[in-house]
Amino acid sequence: MNFNLENSVNQHIHIINNKDVKLYIKREDAIHPFVSGNKYRKLKYNLLEAEELGFNTLLTFGGAFSNHIAAVASAGQLMGFKTVGIIRGDELEDAVNENATLHFAQQCGMQFKFVSREVYREKASESFIENLKAEFGEFYLIPEGGTNDLAIKGCEEILTPEDHEFDYICCAVGTGGTISGLINCSKPSQQVLGFPALKGSFLQQDISKFALKTNWELKTDYHFGGYAKINTELVAFINQFKRQHHIPLDPVYTGKMMFGIFDLIEKGYFPKGTKILAIHTGGLQGIEGMNAVLQKKNLPLIM
Repeated sequence: MNFNLENSVNQHIHIINNKDVKLYIKREDAIHPFVSGNKYRKLKYNLLEAEELGFNTLLTFGGAFSNHIAAVASAGQLMGFKTVGIIRGDELEDAVNENATLHFAQQCGMQFKFVSREVYREKASESFIENLKAEFGEFYLIPEGGTNDLAIKGCEEILTPEDHEFDYICCAVGTGGTISGLINCSKPSQQVLGFPALKGSFLQQDISKFALKTNWELKTDYHFGGYAKINTELVAFINQFKRQHHIPLDPVYTGKMMFGIFDLIEKGYFPKGTKILAIHTGGLQGIEGMNAVLQKKNLPLIM
């Protein structure tokens, strides 16, 4: 079954073009409305492997607003797989219709199992997986966030020969799979900058497990307090960026990355004449859920 969607990608959109730096954005988010950006790249070879091995069910893990959960549900529907999502937070079981991400995944046919956060921490244990097999039958396991060797292989296809002209490649970082693929397919002369969406030093080690080169660095000052944490400054930046460039950014990943890039440019981090390519990794489905949170707090919404 064909799962090749990348022909729809728009590439190299000018964002900044001046004597000091030239910034472009690669629209990986344009691959597909729901299986977009790095989620498509991570799932591509995993789904082909699941099909080759004869599995008819995909099982994975995620939280309330997980791009990965939405992408697996949509991709499973596209390719004819049953899908199961193990969801962090048993209090969500009675709130599926109030959560845009989970409601969408359910509409795509995903079956949920809600577990407490304490139980969720055991998701990688052998006994936990065996209990899931007893409950759901045999399944193809995709880890939380989708990062594994096959995901890295898919992310290594993000950069093309056209991208060799850039001095810096920038991307948002969640589990580290996307940046690892970018590092592996980058040229030695290129520097890869990652902008983590969450706090913690563990990402350095996680990326080092998959990255085959050392031409990379994490910029850890732009997480805005941690995963899925935002403030009015970030919302204002995302809205201004969309008004000016007609490109939406998500508040969890790409919004923080672009904020960080603009801040580094303003501070003179990049040498004069630098060409920068920012990877838009998608995640736009999360805007609706974040707006629901912002509305409850009586804060400005993402447009």
